[in-house]
Amino acid sequence: MSIVKINVLTVPAEQREVLEQRFASRAGAVEGSDGFEWFELLRPVEGTDQYLVYTRWRSEEDFQAWMNGSMKAAHGGGGEGAERPKPAASGSALWSFEVVQQASPKS
Repeated sequence: MSIVKINVLTVPAEQREVLEQRFASRAGAVEGSDGFEWFELLRPVEGTDQYLVYTRWRSEEDFQAWMNGSMKAAHGGGGEGAERPKPAASGSALWSFEVVQQASPKS
């Protein structure tokens, strides 16, 4: 079964639009990564300032390969001397889960 990684991002109200625009304009490299199965950016509705970045992977090894490859390169900045934009999130945590049961709609 798959594994799920949820990145919990604490995002102040004034940075929400910035975060959402950055995800909307991301390069999309994750979609072509070996073992990648799903992505969702979840906006909080009420009672929290935490966004959830949900990804599902075929295996932990596939996730780690992405983390150490294209994700690291994408978040590493534009090279020596390049100025990186200020992060939209003020904090983050990574949660990990194994999928032990799943269901889809009945046809």
